[in-house]
Order: sequence, then structure tokens, then C-alpha cells
Amino acid sequence: MALYDIVIKGGTVIDGLRTPRYKADVAIRDGKIVQIGPVDAADGDEVVDATGKIVAPGFVDIHTHYDSQLFWDPWCTMSGWHGVTTVLVGNCGFGFAPCRPQDQDRAMLSLSRNEAVPVKTMRAGMPWDWETYPEFLDSVERTPKGVNVMSLVPLAPLYAYVVGVDKAKKDRASDEELERMCELVIEGMEAGAAGWSSQISGDLFNVQLDHDGTPMVTDLMTEREITAFARALRRVGRGTTQITGQLETAALIARESGRPIIWNALAPTGSVNQHGESQFPHLETIDRLEELNGSEGLRVFASAQIVRFQSEIVLENYNLIDIFPAWKEAGLGTLEEKIAKFADPARRPALRAAIDEMEGGFGAARYPLAEITVNWITSDAKDALALKEKYEGYTIGEIAAREGKHLADTLLDIAVAGDLNVGFGTTMIDMDTQAVREVASCSVALPGISDGGAHTKFVTTARFATELIGHWVREHRIMSLEEAHWRLSAYPAMAIGLRDRGSIGEGRPADIIVYDPETVDALPQERLFDYPADEWRLVQKAVGYDRIIVNGKTTFINGVCTDETPGKLLRHGTA
Repeated sequence: MALYDIVIKGGTVIDGLRTPRYKADVAIRDGKIVQIGPVDAADGDEVVDATGKIVAPGFVDIHTHYDSQLFWDPWCTMSGWHGVTTVLVGNCGFGFAPCRPQDQDRAMLSLSRNEAVPVKTMRAGMPWDWETYPEFLDSVERTPKGVNVMSLVPLAPLYAYVVGVDKAKKDRASDEELERMCELVIEGMEAGAAGWSSQISGDLFNVQLDHDGTPMVTDLMTEREITAFARALRRVGRGTTQITGQLETAALIARESGRPIIWNALAPTGSVNQHGESQFPHLETIDRLEELNGSEGLRVFASAQIVRFQSEIVLENYNLIDIFPAWKEAGLGTLEEKIAKFADPARRPALRAAIDEMEGGFGAARYPLAEITVNWITSDAKDALALKEKYEGYTIGEIAAREGKHLADTLLDIAVAGDLNVGFGTTMIDMDTQAVREVASCSVALPGISDGGAHTKFVTTARFATELIGHWVREHRIMSLEEAHWRLSAYPAMAIGLRDRGSIGEGRPADIIVYDPETVDALPQERLFDYPADEWRLVQKAVGYDRIIVNGKTTFINGVCTDETPGKLLRHGTA
């Protein structure tokens, strides 16, 4: 028998700890790295020729929404294609546990709007073999996985379970109900959760809304509630929180919990975050982060947006128009109701006025509507061939000029003709290189915000690790490769309390990627019809990754899945 399961020969090791790169062989046995140094190829059952390649720790993706997708996609793609070997789910306070059987559909409806996961896909693809949060973790543990999974306790399901969504939105929680929710957070932590999460975005300019267009139950959390949950974490004495909201709210939680917090989000001025929202001056934010972590003695990490942003707008489920009240209202309801409202001539003046007010900008990102292109029209539409010939490949501006219409009417007429199943492609929002350098190099920045598993019909930000390595480091040299790997692996692992992941070392789990630094890149966007219930998603696959290895088993070879599912549930406090 061979001494080792895998021998990686002749590669350049970047260990994820900012150690200067060095050339070495790496031997793997029983899921662990057992030797780094000269190793005979004959001693390996599988030999990987890494000559001219980088051997690095798998990426740790700490901002995902694979809470449902992991049940039908073991590799949590897109992340799994782009070198990610560990994902954190349960972010932003959104999730599915605890949940009583009669409330399952309500939970899925919320996620269908605020994270744009198709509800019929969730209905078809989720086992729902749990009620409590510990039972949810047990279900994840039973499920075959191609990546490691760690989870936060999301707060929204706690409100639904203990208070009731509608009651909590109206009256908030009583003292007794709040204490019960805190007990459930502690119960989740004892079962292996990494901490808790919440979206606290208020009710103004919020594009992450519930299915009925109202704020999420956590959006209007009071300081009393926030403090109670923070102090629950202090009682446990370990774990991390994650919030999407104001930086000062993150600071409050860090003070009251005594624990680290991951705040969303830090992004270059003039760019947009993963929700398409314009960002505030980043240098001022960095100064405040340095102050919080320095003189105030808190531990506030910042998820950093470094992905160039491009969207595909499909009005069937696009929620980034919710900043326009008239567009938000028209976009609520069943598909049939939405079609009728967007087609209604009486509504058009308000819809046009919203675009005019933004000087032709569309959605939270203010994309120039005239520059948006008709990428595709569903083949199921009436007169689809004629519509495709007439419109596909043209911009809204070109079509509007040709037909003598307002930009809004042009887009809506095409969308309605295609039963709202029409893809409108935006131009790429690029970022200033120096601004990205400043953001990514902030002492507490964790590049990412992949949002993997969410918004799957209009963004592909789960390519973030490839974007940092292949675009910002290789093409623009914003930091060293050693620094980039630390920020993509060991640093986020430390932030969420992973004890032994994120770096390469003897005795550590063998979560390893082997890639070509000259060719690693994201492929163009494409639609895949691979979701349950015949739903589609927008993706970008990767090139340049020779091997992706999880717990000592190869999951991808040159982008081709091996069907291995060696991933584990990582229970906080033990992992």
C-alpha cells in the first residue's frame, strides 16, 4: 500500500500565514497533511504534479447563504468551483431554524425575496427534517457535503418561532420572549453554532425586504434587543457575531458581548456592495474601524467588497428596485400579479418618474438604464422568436430611440412580453485600484461578501477569491500573494473561531488548492438550469484550479467534479 493518499509534487507553497513562499512537496494521509518537504512520488496513491503551480490553503467563505442550497448541491457552487473549502451559513439573520412545520412556507417566502432564492426550488430541494436549530445542524451533518460547513444562529427564525413574525414587527418582543430567544441562541451555541447574525437595516432605503415588502423582523431591532442578544453571547464566552447594518451598531454589540463581530460592509467609495447599494467614503470608515480596534479595545472585523459588480436584471424576482416605492409595489405578489401591475398603463407615470428622478439610473446601483442590454428572452414567451430577433443584443437606449419610448416603458414592455422572464444585462461597475488597495489592506478587512447561494439570478459575487487572486493581485498588484491568501483563508478562519483551518501545516486538515497563478480566472457569466424544480441560476465558473482538495479528498480536477463529498459540519468549539 502507498504511504500517502495524495502527494503534491514540486509546487510553491503559500501557507496562508504570510510566510514567504517556498518550494516543497506536500503529503496527505487520512485527511491530514502529514509531511511537507521532499516526498517520493512513488509513495503516493494519487500524485499531483504542481510544477509551476501554487499550493495554498482552501479559501474560507464567511458570508454565504447556502442554508438551502447545500441540501441539493454538496459543493456549494459557485464557491466550491472557486477554491473555497469551508463556508459559513446563517448570515444576515436569515435561515430556517428553528421553524415549526406549519411555518416552513413562510420562512421560504422571506428568503425568496430578501435573498432572491426561488421559492419553488426551496420547496422541492429542502428535506425539512428538523424543527429546532440543533436538529438543523444534525441534518446538515447527515447531508453529503463537498465543502466544510459552519453555521451562525440567524435571529429572524428565532423571532418567528418565539414571538411570531407579524406580532414581532408590530410590538417587538416582551422581556420573557426576549429571554427565551437568548436561551435559544445559547442552545444553538452549545450545539455547535459559531455565534449569531442579524440584518439591522432599518426601514429606509432597504432593499433586503420581506416577501410582502415590509422590513425583515430584525431590521427594527431596538437597542434593548440588540444588547440582550449580545449579552447572551457574553454568557457563552465564545463565538462571533455578524451583522449587516450600521458600524456603530456593530461597535455596540462588540462592547456588550465582549466577542468579535464581522460587520458588513466596507467597500471602495463610489462602488456598490453585494446588494447594489452605493457606498460611503471608505477612508473615514477605515479610520473608525482602526479607532474601534485600537483605542476602544474592540474586535470589529469588516467584510470587504472587492468584486467588480455586474448584474442581470430579471423582473420576475429582482428586489434591488425596492428603493423606488412605485417599482417595489409593482414587484410584489405572484408572477401573474406582477405582470399585470408592470403592464398597467395607470402605473406607468410613477414608474417613469422614478427613473427620471434618478436621471436615468435604475435600481439601488443606479445603473444607466440606457446602457442596459437585453441579454435573453425566455423561449417560453409568446412570439419568442420574433421578440428575440427584435430585441436581443440591443441596449434599452437603442430600442427606446428606435421605438420612440421612455426608457422605463421600453424595459417594461419587453419584460411583460417575456412574462418577466427576460434577462437585462448591466454594464460592469469597476473600482478604482487605489481605493480597492486601501479597502483590502485595512487591518481588519476580510475580502469576500460572496453571498453564495443568494441572488442567484442576478449576481455572481461568489467568485470573490478568484477575483482577488487573478485580477487585483496578478493584474494590479494591490498586495502580495502571501497577504491575499492570509486574508482569504487563515484570517477569516480566525475571525469565526476555526481552530485548525485556513493554513497549511503538518497535522492540519488537508483543505488545499493547487492552481496556476498566471491563468486562474473567472469564466464569463452563464445560465445553468440545474436547480430543483427546473429553476435556473446565473454563475461564473473558474479556470486555473488544477486541484481542489477537502479533508484529503480531491473534489475538483481542472474544474471537473469528482463527486467526492468529504466535507464536514464544523461545530464551533470543537472544530
